[in-house]
Amino acid sequence: MAMALPENETRLDEAALARLLAAGEWRRDGNTITRAFTLKGFKGAMAFANRVAEAANAANHHPDIHIERYRSVRIVLTTHATGGISDADVDLARRIDQLLAAKA
Repeated sequence: MAMALPENETRLDEAALARLLAAGEWRRDGNTITRAFTLKGFKGAMAFANRVAEAANAANHHPDIHIERYRSVRIVLTTHATGGISDADVDLARRIDQLLAAKA
């Protein structure tokens, strides 16, 4: 018996995904969406990564978070249960963008 996915874990079709990514800085990479953020130094990168981790935990949707070149944070979102990009990924991407805007 297949387990039902939460409402926000519906795999997006190609047209819906293209519309959602068209206006933002998130990019598609296979079955993921990704974005790199450049912060002010290592401490700023770590603080941002921790805010992302808190938001992800609250959403019960956990991205890959990479600290690169000491001040860059790259976020990779996908929904393993759907085998692709879901509404949950897009919702968390929007929340992450809000986190950055709130500290700008």
